[in-house]
Order: sequence, then structure tokens, then C-alpha cells
Amino acid sequence: MKHFLFSIMVAALALSVSAADKTIAADCSDISFSGRVQHLSGGAVRYDWVGTYFQTEFSGRRIAAVLSEEGTSYHNVFIDGNFVAKIKVSGAEPTTYTLADNLAKGKHILRLQKCTEGEFGCTTLHGLVLESGASLGKVSPRKRFIEVIGDSYTCGYGTESKSANERFALETENCDKAYGCIIARYFDADYALVAHSGQGIVRHYGDSVQVSANNMPNRWMHVFDAHGKEKYDFKAYRPDIVIIQLGENDFSPTAIPAEEHYVGNYIRLIENVKEKYGDVPVLCVTPFAANIYLKAAIASLRDRTLGMSRVYMAHSLGNLVSRDNDMGADGHPNYQGQCKIAMSLIPQISFIMNWNLKELF
Repeated sequence: MKHFLFSIMVAALALSVSAADKTIAADCSDISFSGRVQHLSGGAVRYDWVGTYFQTEFSGRRIAAVLSEEGTSYHNVFIDGNFVAKIKVSGAEPTTYTLADNLAKGKHILRLQKCTEGEFGCTTLHGLVLESGASLGKVSPRKRFIEVIGDSYTCGYGTESKSANERFALETENCDKAYGCIIARYFDADYALVAHSGQGIVRHYGDSVQVSANNMPNRWMHVFDAHGKEKYDFKAYRPDIVIIQLGENDFSPTAIPAEEHYVGNYIRLIENVKEKYGDVPVLCVTPFAANIYLKAAIASLRDRTLGMSRVYMAHSLGNLVSRDNDMGADGHPNYQGQCKIAMSLIPQISFIMNWNLKELF
């Protein structure tokens, strides 16, 4: 196994970056993005949705990224498929972050994944810094692609915290340890997450009105989660399956929406998915902690979708996640809880997509 020495920067230039190094703009064709991004003049690429990542193959013994940030984001660094560091990115001025140093000679693959959500930060990649004589190469996309539409469960809220009694902290949010990314890894799929904590199909968590202004059917249409209203053109990818897990926030305390509001907006979101992506399968998931109001609305949704093409209802996730062992911050699933959710959905996805399961024993 290769041995790496990695250094992480949160200031300007690492000592390992020399004047002889070269910077390649973020819009280089050898850097491929998964998720929704905006290409800026001058070659930079801007994005805020949780889970957005880019990949590239590179030669040389080190690589760095020039990043700026509106707010704060955390990113996971992977080299040759191995997790090596979680870095904090902040500051409006472009800053060089050394991602890997003292690598073995030869070619390597970098993946940098934004693992916190857009509400807290928007990242701009200005370019990658390589040592003199090194070069980039394109990473081939995987044969499968999954889109997941969801809320804090999808964002990985609290996946790295120690108990349900902890309060939310950005540094313990990690979408890579949430069910969507776990499922994508299992099926060797690329993915995109369209997720926002507190988000609902029709209503945000604790909102005083029954219909929130920027609910998911509206937010889903945008390039950005929280840093712009530009309409997304739906050209970057076409998923093989779309998974939707939304509803707990809709029926949170205060102004519980009418069942028809929830079901009507859910149908609208499914219709939008079908319009933009074609007749892809849609798997609708009932959250494991669904209350009686949400369960009743999901039952109505099941009836309303019976005549729709390739719309599936996931089996119940009830009696799956325990508070004592499977919960992180504010009662959200930790990594173990997220693994349980993923494990319950994987067989259904296998059936829908005719994707074989891996050998387990």
C-alpha cells in the first residue's frame, strides 16, 4: 500500500509550493465536477450544494488547490480512493491549500468533496497547483449516477458527533457518512446531492406558515442552494435513479400543513424530475422517525402515484435507528445510523435498477 505524507493548509502558501509550480485553471477539461456548478469568467468554478466534488488524475509528487469561500465549508480530500484529510476552507481571498505532498512517483487521482451544506458556505475553485513538469488527466465517469433529494439526513448533519445530546456543529457534518454517499459507494456510482437541513416538500422545520416560500420543489430548480437564484439547466448529468427523502420537517411543530399541500408538492417535484431527466425511476423514502401525520400523507402519496410511471415507495424505515447507539447531534443519525438506512434501501434499489448486490459473506 502506498504511504503518503499529507500537509493541510489554512493559511496562504505551503512551503512545498515553489515558484516553479504551475497553476491550471479550474475550468480545465481534465477537471470533472459532479453536481451543480457555475463557471465564472477567468476559469474559476463556484458551487455550494453539499456533496459537490471534482476529480482529476495528476502526475507528480504533490498537488494543491487555490480556493476562496463565502462563509465556511469543510472538504474531504481523497487520493487514489483513500480518504486522507478533512480540511476547513474559509476566507474571501484565493488561498492555496496543499492537499497532498511527498507522494510516490507516478499518476494519482484526486477527489475533493464539499462535505458541508450550502447554507454555511459557497466554494470557488480557482485552480490546481502542480509541480513543474506535472500534468493532469481526465477521470472517466462511473457507469452509474444517483441523485438524492433530501434534508439534514442527506446532508450528514451530526454524522461525526458523539451523541444525540450534542448540538449541531459544522465540523461534525459530513455528507460522505450519510446514506446517499454510502449507497453511491456501494453501487460504484457517481452522485449529486440536492439537500438542505430543515427543508421540506412544502414547509421548513418550525415555520410559522403551512407553505414555506422556498420549499424543495422551488430550491431544486436552482444552480445554488443558498448563494444565488440562477436557474439550473439540468445539462450536467442525467441520473439513473432519483431518491427523495423529505417530510419530517414538513410536519414539525407549529403550523402543520394540510395533507394535500404535502402530497401536491411531492407530486409536483416528481413531475419536475420526470420532465428534466426523462422517465427515470424515483424512489420515495419515508423517514425512519415519521410521525402519524407524515405517515398518513405518505399513504395518500402512495395512492396518488399508483398511475405514475416508475415511481416507487420505499419500505418502512421504522424500528431501525436507536437513540442510544445510532444518533448524533440533535437526534440525527450518526454514521452507524446512516449505514442502517443505506442498508435498508440498497436491496430496493437493486430490485428497481437490476443492479447486482455485492457478495456479503
